Amino acid sequence: MNRLYDKNCDVNNLSPLNLAFVGDTVFDLFVREKLVCEANRPVNKLHKSATKLVKASAQADAAMRITENLTEKELSVLKRGRNAHTNHKAKNADVEDYHYATGLEALFGYLYLSGEIERLRELFNLIIEKEKTDN
Repeated sequence: MNRLYDKNCDVNNLSPLNLAFVGDTVFDLFVREKLVCEANRPVNKLHKSATKLVKASAQADAAMRITENLTEKELSVLKRGRNAHTNHKAKNADVEDYHYATGLEALFGYLYLSGEIERLRELFNLIIEKEKTDN
């Protein structure tokens, strides 16, 4: 098991919003670790850099960039998250970006709770590499 909490979790029966609840933090941790390991920076600069990568529009772009690299199951989880009814108004994001960001978070939550840490690394590295080539 490759999770912090050592109890079993039936990820296939969790709602996409529950998966996104966990995935939001997992994605944020990847971003924060990346930024801290790149260079020793003032915390306010770290926060500004992290915000650029975790905002809904950036996560939506990331979701669309990795779609072709997902397995059938991963794509299904992303779509379930994207299509989930959040009952939440997107703050500082358009509705489509917010939904795609929720899909990415659901995918990251699913993979994390499934113990698929290496796959999370692969997808995060793919997101970062594609971001570099797109800019």
